[in-house]
Amino acid sequence: MGEPRPERPRTRASTPEAGGDAEDDTSHGGGAHVTLQDVARRAEVSLATASRVLNRTTQVRPDLRERVLAAASELAYAPNAHAQALARASSQSIGLICHDVSDPYFAAIARGVTHAAAEHGLLVMLASTFRDPAREVDYVAMLRAQRARAILLIGSGFEDRAWERSMNAELDPYVRAGGRVAVLSRHRSLRVDTVQPENREGAAALARALLALGHRDFAALTGPRTLTTVADRLGGFRDALAEAGVPLPDDQVIEESFTRDGGYAAATELIRRGSPATCVFALTDVMAIGALSAFRHHGVDVPGQVSLAGFDDIPIVRDLVPPLTTVTLPLEEMGERVMNLALRSRARRSRVERITGEVALRASTAAPPVHG
Repeated sequence: MGEPRPERPRTRASTPEAGGDAEDDTSHGGGAHVTLQDVARRAEVSLATASRVLNRTTQVRPDLRERVLAAASELAYAPNAHAQALARASSQSIGLICHDVSDPYFAAIARGVTHAAAEHGLLVMLASTFRDPAREVDYVAMLRAQRARAILLIGSGFEDRAWERSMNAELDPYVRAGGRVAVLSRHRSLRVDTVQPENREGAAALARALLALGHRDFAALTGPRTLTTVADRLGGFRDALAEAGVPLPDDQVIEESFTRDGGYAAATELIRRGSPATCVFALTDVMAIGALSAFRHHGVDVPGQVSLAGFDDIPIVRDLVPPLTTVTLPLEEMGERVMNLALRSRARRSRVERITGEVALRASTAAPPVHG
């Protein structure tokens, strides 16, 4: 005997019947507005049974399964992929949260993530926070609600206790429920797998290379100091200079946004102050590109009057005039590695994969000019 015919609902159901795995799953296929309710009614089964058959969440009696499949075929029902994802314990989507996808640094890393995800048949959902800590937490909450299989944070962490508490409040229950989290860059209090560029060590190596060229007067163009990347790169650069007995005065450290326009504004301010620096370190290549434009606009020759260096080695900097001295990071590989960390089975302790940067001296730096 079949199941009793369910009563006709007063409205479209949006909550599951007993069994908990049905969704109000509107077809986007052949039939006009064919819902899971329509299929269940045609097959003379409950909504939960129809959902189990079409979502393949549990075993259903063969005769009921055949009736549901026949009804779905007759009605040209095509399940809504989004609703199916929500009905399963985990979807085939990965959440990728970065600071600004228009920044070539993040674009290169995202390319690595999407390449690795494609090899596993996974869809990547991308969001830009524009370095807003609250927005980053909000996006994580949204991805939890979407039941993303994994969440990747590929922007710098924040030196912000309130952000750390809010982020952990979102990530901890997500991980306990089986979600996977991996991050790129240093996130001070997050207990998750990490791909960590050696920012402090790379900046220190760059400082030593510039000292070897003969420079003793330096300036730095930085992003917001609440970012762990800023703390690490500026700290490493400053420490290496201090070891050589060379100061980096506070008035020679200009803080702006981590963008091309931020680099332009910071370099312009440096010129306005009449900086004595013979070498300028921009903490990202994107800032260095803006600084190079500002120097050119104000008639300052690079490297004839001032040397300029960046960090990251985004693809375009080799084609600048002059090509930019920088610290090379394998950006696309870093994206692949953070994706692969998220796909590995969970370990008892968080794993950290460290990435070493290599100094690349190019034509934007030279020995300091000789005066007199």
